[in-house]
Amino acid sequence: MGLDTSHDCWHGAYSAFLRWRSKVAEVVGLPPLRLMEGFFERGSYTDPLRREADFLKSLNCLDSEDSLYAGLPIRWDALKPDPLYTLLNHSDYDGEIVHLNCKPLADRLREILPLMPDGDGGGHIGDWRKKTQAFIDGLMLAHERGEAVGFY
Repeated sequence: MGLDTSHDCWHGAYSAFLRWRSKVAEVVGLPPLRLMEGFFERGSYTDPLRREADFLKSLNCLDSEDSLYAGLPIRWDALKPDPLYTLLNHSDYDGEIVHLNCKPLADRLREILPLMPDGDGGGHIGDWRKKTQAFIDGLMLAHERGEAVGFY
């Protein structure tokens, strides 16, 4: 079980898709996805500040936990617009990337392809650049056919 898309953009584990998208965000200098709207869940096991909050509370160094979490989650519209947001803020199990967004997203991924790490990303990612290129190829196939990329 995992994420499948049309046009062979992606086939693999949901967790690998999150790791790949997190790497895409990282190489372009965006905040960690786990801090972004749609990903951040205060106090959950995925909360990247949970341990720090617990530690600071244990030392009585935290006047207000709210101050640690001020400004979170980071809203997508607080950032400079980028075609990557179509991918980064997308559900990992359903929906689609509409036809009109396929080519701009493919072009933007092509720009950052050299920034992706060399080598193996592990699990269902394999080679970072090859996995990114496969997503680009699928987006372009959908664009050429006038179709959306579906997520299943």
